[in-house]
Amino acid sequence: MTRTPRTGPGRGWLLRLVIAFAFAQGAVSMARPAVSYRALALGADETAVGVIAGVYALLPLFVAVPLGRRTDHGRCAPLLPLGVLLISGGCALSGIVSSLPAMAAWSGVMGLGHLCFVIGAQSIVARQSAPDEQDRDFGHFTIGASLGQLIGPVAAGALISGQGGTLGRTSALALLVSAAVAAVALTSLWRIEHRRATGPGGGPGDKVPVRAILGTRGVPAGIFISMAVLSATDILTAYLPVVGEHRSIAPATVGLLLSLRAAATIACRLVMSPLLGLLGRRALLTTSCLLAGLLCAGVALPVSVPVLAVMLAVLGFCLGVGQPLSMTTVVRAAPDRARSTALALRLTGNRLGQVAAPAAAGLIAGAVGVAAPFVLLGVGLIGAAGLGLRGDGRPEPAPELLDPGPAPELLDPEPAPELLDPGPAPKPPATESALAAPDTVPTAVPQDTRGTPAGSGPVPPTARNGAENPG
Repeated sequence: MTRTPRTGPGRGWLLRLVIAFAFAQGAVSMARPAVSYRALALGADETAVGVIAGVYALLPLFVAVPLGRRTDHGRCAPLLPLGVLLISGGCALSGIVSSLPAMAAWSGVMGLGHLCFVIGAQSIVARQSAPDEQDRDFGHFTIGASLGQLIGPVAAGALISGQGGTLGRTSALALLVSAAVAAVALTSLWRIEHRRATGPGGGPGDKVPVRAILGTRGVPAGIFISMAVLSATDILTAYLPVVGEHRSIAPATVGLLLSLRAAATIACRLVMSPLLGLLGRRALLTTSCLLAGLLCAGVALPVSVPVLAVMLAVLGFCLGVGQPLSMTTVVRAAPDRARSTALALRLTGNRLGQVAAPAAAGLIAGAVGVAAPFVLLGVGLIGAAGLGLRGDGRPEPAPELLDPGPAPELLDPEPAPELLDPGPAPKPPATESALAAPDTVPTAVPQDTRGTPAGSGPVPPTARNGAENPG
C-alpha cells in the first residue's frame, strides 16, 4: 500500500510543538500560584507577593525585542530548550530558596524562560505555515497553552495545603513538581524546525526599526487585540472569586466556572478552521471581540449561577479566537525581515497588560465596585472589535514591481526592425535585357540556397522571415 505524500514539512512538528507547549505552560501555570503561597509561607505580605508576581512579567520586557531580533536573522529552535531549562530551573530554585528577593529573582528567570519558549515557538509556526494555514496552525498551537492553563492550577491546588502549618512544605513540593513537568517538554523538542524555514538572514544593517514595525498598519491593532483578550482572561481569573464571594457562590463552583471557560477556549481552537471557512477571519475576529466585550460587561450583572455558567462558556469560546488571530494579524502585517521582532513586541504588549490591567482593576474595584473592572474590560474588547474591522494590514504588492512599464522598450528597442528592413536599395543601372523585358524582372532574379536574393534589390517578405527565425 502506497502512502499519500504530504505537502510541505508535514504536521508532526506542530503536534510535537503543541505537546511541548502544554507541558511548559502547565509548569508555569502550576508554579505561579505556588510561588505566591511559598512567599506567604516565608512571611511576605500582599505587597511583596504582588512585587514577586510582577517581576515575572517585568523582567522579560527588557529582552523581548533583542530576542526577536536574534530570531529574525537565525534559527528559532535553540530558544525552545533554552526556555524549558530556564522555566525548570526557575521553578526548582524558587522552591529551594528561603528569601523573598531570591524568590523574586527566580520568578523573573521563570518568566524569561517562558518568553524564550513562546517567541521561538511562535516564530516557527509563522515560518513553517503556509499563509492560508497560519490561522489554523496558530489556533492549534495555542491549544497547548489552554491545556496548560487548565491543568496547571488544578494540579497546584491538589498539591498545596496549608493545614497544620504545612504551606511552606507543600508549596515547595509543588514548585519542584512543576520543574519536573517543564523538563518533560524536552522530550518533544525534536525535528521541530526545518532547515529551509530559517530566517531571511542579513546583517545588523538589515534590522527594521521598532518604530517602523509599530507604524505598519495592522501591527498596533494586533497588539491591542491581544492585550485586550489576555487582560480579560487574567482579570476574569483573578476577580471571579471576588465576585463569587460577594454573591455567595462557593469557591468550588467558582473553580468549575473557570474550568468551563478554559474548556470552551480549547473547543474554539479545535474548530478554528471551520469557523474561518464559514465567516472569514475579519468577520470572525470582529464578532468574537464584540460578543466577548458584551459578555464580559454582563458578568457584572447579578445573574444566577446557571446563567453565569452559560455566559462564561460563550465568553471563553469568544476569547479563544483573539490570541491566534492576533498572532496572524501581526505576522501578516509585519515586514518579512521583522516578523519575530513583531511577535516579540506583541508579547511585550501582553506583559504590559498583565502588569497594568490587574493594577488598574484593583484601583477601579476599590473606588467603584468589584463589578466595574468587567465593564472596563468589555469596553476594551469592543474597541478591539473596531480595530478588527480595519483588517490585518497586509501590504499589497507595489504596482511597479508587477508592471515595470517601459522596461521592455529598453530591452527590445523600436528601431530594431529597421536593422532587418533597411528599406529599398538604390536601383542598379538598367541593362538592355531589363529594358527589353521589364515584366520579367521579379521572376528572373536569381535566388541562393537560403532564399535570399542574390542581387542587391529589395528583400522579399519571405526572405525577411527566414532571417528573423534562422533554422
